[in-house]
Amino acid sequence: MPVRLKKLIGTILLVLLVTIYALLATIIAVANLAESSAWVHLLYFAVTGILWILPAMAIIWWMAQPPKKARNKR
Repeated sequence: MPVRLKKLIGTILLVLLVTIYALLATIIAVANLAESSAWVHLLYFAVTGILWILPAMAIIWWMAQPPKKARNKR
């Protein structure tokens, strides 16, 4: 797959990941944390704010890989 196409697909996936993840995290918070204290809210949003980085790292790693032809020549 050409590098430019991989980067385009990866960029679209990252935007979708962040958008969907933020919506889901907020929906879960609204549904489950309404009666909770501010500390629970802070902890929840701190954890969910960092957790999205793991799938984003996988997408970025995939985008950074050289094309298969270049990998086979090494």
